[in-house]
Amino acid sequence: MNRIDNLFQTKKNNILSIYFTAGFPNLNDTEEILLQLQNAGVDMVEVGMPFSDPMADGVVIQDSSHQALLNGMNLDILFDQLIKIKKEIRIPIILMGYFNPVFKYGVNNFCKKCVSAGVSGVIIPDLPLEVYLDEYAALFDQHELYYIPLVTPQTPDQRIAKLGMKSKGFIYMVSTASITGSRPNLENNHDYFLRVRKILPETPLMIGFGIQDSNSFATANKYANGGIIGTAFIRTLKEASMKTDYKEILSHKIDAFIQSIRGN
Repeated sequence: MNRIDNLFQTKKNNILSIYFTAGFPNLNDTEEILLQLQNAGVDMVEVGMPFSDPMADGVVIQDSSHQALLNGMNLDILFDQLIKIKKEIRIPIILMGYFNPVFKYGVNNFCKKCVSAGVSGVIIPDLPLEVYLDEYAALFDQHELYYIPLVTPQTPDQRIAKLGMKSKGFIYMVSTASITGSRPNLENNHDYFLRVRKILPETPLMIGFGIQDSNSFATANKYANGGIIGTAFIRTLKEASMKTDYKEILSHKIDAFIQSIRGN
């Protein structure tokens, strides 16, 4: 069973997913951050594939992607890092990024590497459902790799229903028509959240964009199965990396951040 399915079957609510950029703050931090997040009780992790020309990312994530590329991060290095810790990872790992690097890498090769690295699914915002279905769905299915789509407040009902029917894993609900790192009042979009839940009553839903603390995470849990946090966590990594004892405090910083989101 795909680990994403297993997660949503065994835990219905309060699911916490953390996003961070592979190769940030340092090239070889990816493995340690993943393991520390798992140890801290995170349910799922989205690993960002750095790209030079992001569309929906705010300044914090853009900067982390830029730094990761300067550090030398690429897909081959990322897959090697994930393979090294594959046996230690129990939670779902999702790769998130843009289609250009995946296309250049070769989609078939990318899918094979995902399987060997223990990746359960991918989020590629600029890969439309129709292109995925026509050209890549069979390949993804062959490798049991899940295509996870995004919906926004502007997504029509018919489109939401189609995405829910054709995709696997969960639906990523973008909380607001903005970039990552924005701080919207999630309650202002409760009609949108309720609309998606009414259209997809049985589909796992996760809310992302604008979740940065225990209050916004609790709000996400009112309307979905859980929340996704990226910018706030990357800020924590950046702050920690500026300390001379970065490696010594990293575990403590990650634990403290996750506890603060959980409200512990």
